[in-house]
Amino acid sequence: MTYTMMIGEYAYSSWSMRGWMMADAFGIPFRTRYIPMYSDNFTAFQNNNSPARTVPALQIGDNYGKRIVWDSLAIAETLNEAHPEAGLWPEDTAMRSTARSLAAEMHSGFHALRSRPNMNLRARYDGFVPDEAEQADAERIVALWTWALDRSGGPFLCGRFSAADVMFAPVATRFVTYDFEISATAQAYVNAVYAHPSFRRWHACADAQDRVITRYHLDLPSGNITAAPRPPQMQAQLYSGPSGDAINTRCPYSGDPVDSGSLADINGSVVGFCNPFCCRKSVADPQAWPQLMTLMQITD
Repeated sequence: MTYTMMIGEYAYSSWSMRGWMMADAFGIPFRTRYIPMYSDNFTAFQNNNSPARTVPALQIGDNYGKRIVWDSLAIAETLNEAHPEAGLWPEDTAMRSTARSLAAEMHSGFHALRSRPNMNLRARYDGFVPDEAEQADAERIVALWTWALDRSGGPFLCGRFSAADVMFAPVATRFVTYDFEISATAQAYVNAVYAHPSFRRWHACADAQDRVITRYHLDLPSGNITAAPRPPQMQAQLYSGPSGDAINTRCPYSGDPVDSGSLADINGSVVGFCNPFCCRKSVADPQAWPQLMTLMQITD
């Protein structure tokens, strides 16, 4: 089965993150189609994929026999039906009920926390003061996390990573971006989310994009973005030398020929990629990408 996940901005679109991670985090092969939000291309996507009007949207099949599934929970259930071995939901019946309850509450609730403190992976603010509704949402989420982690033993809500953690991943980023005061237990969970390989890949893609949508930025002093709980990253930078210096001739992701303008020095080796975005996402967090680590023959 061929899957294409249509998403919006990596830095801002929390629901896109959820849909994308429903496939990526569980090893389900798919292609990504990025559609710039608030653009003519996004309007064309809406017109061409009716009744889907939002991202994420999962296209199943090719253009001539495609099906469209929209909404992150619908995507989760569709993928789970087709790939029960992937483990989107826990095997244990009680834990599965817990995961679905948590995911459903996140899906339908917490409107205050999903409004003004929107997801923004490019920012970290000083001086954000949550209002009463935002604080109440945050406290409810921390209470849910604490209950679930105590019940499962962690490090994720139901023990191992599941669709419930995907649903709460954008909330973890809000607690970081807006510097919410949360318990040690909740902070440990946030750290676990930030260390998850699929989350790292999404964040690296956000780092690689340069499109700024001002409506997602608040007029607050900038905090220390490096204080976000991201795992240590391998030394990497863009490389401007000749493509012949690269250890490879084909992109580790697509298999396409290396583009001479898409080179990076990663841990002392020059690696080539098929386009600038592949290059920048690799520089942002090299260890997030298994194909890159395999090429460089680096193992944990």
